[in-house]
Amino acid sequence: MKELREEFYGKLKDVKSVSDLDRLKAEFLGKKGKITARLRSLKDLPPMERRIWGKVLNDLKKELERVIREKREELLDELPSQDPTLPGTPWTYEVGALHPIKVVGGEILRVLENMGFEIGEGPEVETDENNFTLLNIPEWHPARDMQQSLYLDNGMLLRTHTSPFQIRYMSTHSPPLKAATFGKVFRADEFDATHSPVFHQIEGFAVDRNISLSSLKWVLEQIVKALFGEGSKVKFVPSYFPFTEPSMEVAVWYRGEWLEMLGCGMIHPQVLRNVGIDPDVWSGYAFGIGVERFAMVKYGIEDIRHFYENDKRFLDQFRYDRWI
Repeated sequence: MKELREEFYGKLKDVKSVSDLDRLKAEFLGKKGKITARLRSLKDLPPMERRIWGKVLNDLKKELERVIREKREELLDELPSQDPTLPGTPWTYEVGALHPIKVVGGEILRVLENMGFEIGEGPEVETDENNFTLLNIPEWHPARDMQQSLYLDNGMLLRTHTSPFQIRYMSTHSPPLKAATFGKVFRADEFDATHSPVFHQIEGFAVDRNISLSSLKWVLEQIVKALFGEGSKVKFVPSYFPFTEPSMEVAVWYRGEWLEMLGCGMIHPQVLRNVGIDPDVWSGYAFGIGVERFAMVKYGIEDIRHFYENDKRFLDQFRYDRWI
C-alpha cells in the first residue's frame, strides 16, 4: 500500500492539466485501476484479513479522491478567465441568406414604399365574397374556373390571388390611397417547371382623382428598371380581367426579347362601388406581380420547383455576400 501511495503522489507531480489528472484518476481509481483491482481481490482473503485490508484500501481510496478533487479545483483556478460577452471568432459559422423569393419581393416593395405605397397584409384564408364577388366575379362568372380554387369545409377558401387585399383596404380607408401587399396565393395547379399550387404575388393599387393609364405605366416602369436595369422597357398588351377595365398584360424588354411579366389595369367601376367609393369622382389602377416569374427572369431560373425544394446548393447562390 505504501508503494502504491508513493507511486500515485510521484505521478501527481507531473500533472499539468485537467486531462492529465483524468488519466491519473483512471489509472488508480477507474474500473480497471490499481486501487479498484486490489479491492476486488479482497474476496480471496480470510475474513479477518479482508476486514483489515478493506479498511486500509478504502481509506487510501478516499484520500486519493480528495487529493484529485483538490488538484482539479487548483487547475481550474489557473485557467484564464473567459468573457462570455465577447463576440465569437469570425467565420466559424455559416451566415444564412434570404430566399430568392424574399429578395425579389423585398426589392419590389422597397420601390413601392419609396413611391408612397403603404405596405399591408391580408389573410391567406379568405371569404368567397372578398376573393370573388366584390372583385366583380359573381358565382356564374367563367373567370372562377380559371382560378381553380381550393375551398375549405367551412365555405372559406385559400385565396387564389392577393386582390382581396384591395377589397379589405379600400373598405376601411378613404381615398386618395396607395397600398400594396406581398404574400402567398393558392391554386389547384400541377407542380411542374412553370406551375406551382403555391406561389407569391405582390398586389399594388392606387385610387385618386384623375388617375390614368399613364400613371400606372410610370409606376410599373420604375419597378422594372429597379429590377432589370435602366435599359429595360415595358409595353401594354390588351387583355381581360373581371376586376379591371381596361385590362392589360405587361411585357418587359429584357436581354433582347419581350417577356410577359404581369397583369394590370384600371380598377373596374363596379369594384369601386362595391367598397363604397364613387367611380364618378375617383379612379384607380391595380397590378398583380408574380414574384416567382420576376425572380426566374432576373436570375435565369428555368424551373419554378427550384424555389421550393430547399436544395442548399441552389439557395447558396443567393447568399448576400455573393452580391456585394
